[in-house]
Amino acid sequence: MIKLSNVSKYFGPEKKAVDDISFEVKEGETLVLLGTSGCGKTTTLRMINRLLEADSGQIFINGKEIRELSPEILRRNIGYVLQNTGLFPHYTVSDNIGLVPSLLKWDKKRIHDRTTTLMDKLHLPAATYAEVYPQQLSGGQQQRVGLARALAADPPVLLMDEPFGALDPLTRISVRKEFKSLDEISHRTIILVTHDVEEAFELGHRICLMNEGRIQQLGTPAELIFHPANDFVRSFLDPQRLQLELKSLQIKDLWQWLPSAATPGNGQLAASSTCWDALEAITHQPVTVTHEQEQKIIDGNGLMEAIAAYKN
Repeated sequence: MIKLSNVSKYFGPEKKAVDDISFEVKEGETLVLLGTSGCGKTTTLRMINRLLEADSGQIFINGKEIRELSPEILRRNIGYVLQNTGLFPHYTVSDNIGLVPSLLKWDKKRIHDRTTTLMDKLHLPAATYAEVYPQQLSGGQQQRVGLARALAADPPVLLMDEPFGALDPLTRISVRKEFKSLDEISHRTIILVTHDVEEAFELGHRICLMNEGRIQQLGTPAELIFHPANDFVRSFLDPQRLQLELKSLQIKDLWQWLPSAATPGNGQLAASSTCWDALEAITHQPVTVTHEQEQKIIDGNGLMEAIAAYKN
């Protein structure tokens, strides 16, 4: 779906912001570009929709080199979400969301229906919020409007630059959960930039960890935390290692080490749930998990023993 091949970007003769990077993002996959400020992740994102032009290398979307398209045509198929939302203050919420469909000459009913649908899905009922202005909204509500605007024209590609970074910690967690569960993103190809390690592990199918313009490791969350490619990757993840292990492992990954269920637990949990989710579920009672027609029961001791066995 998206392919970068030997892409570099210079800012001045000495500064390589992005240094010969290559990766592919599959259709329907969420790839997170992770790293500290100045590592090149936002520059990489901005080259994909030609807000910046690459100095060397090639970028393809659906097999087509992006420089073969005008920036305007390219961006019609790409949703873009910013940290500061970028909402127009003199437009109402509904006008902000319907902006791109209007530019694409959708009819008014189609725009209204699409806007209303997205607002309802993002917990911003149109009856209450359609005619208010961005400054009348909380930060979390503004970010939801920004996401709705990016999704309004149903683009196959979504680029997100620190989309939750301006929110307070509690709102950030809440909006992130809403985003993760939103059916509107399930079929889209997403590249998300963040410096938040926990966010990357929670939202990414794969993570591209960058430093000084270069890719240090590209892989699944479990590959990065359990099989770091070098000392930089290991030290970058070490401060949150236990939490990241729990967020990157799914119950089905531990299946061979979990005890079979002699009697059912008091609750049910999907085998695709993370160990982090499982710890929350088993706080007060064991739960039953079914995987490939086999049932196992999970309690706190059994889960931690299975994780230890997996690591060894």
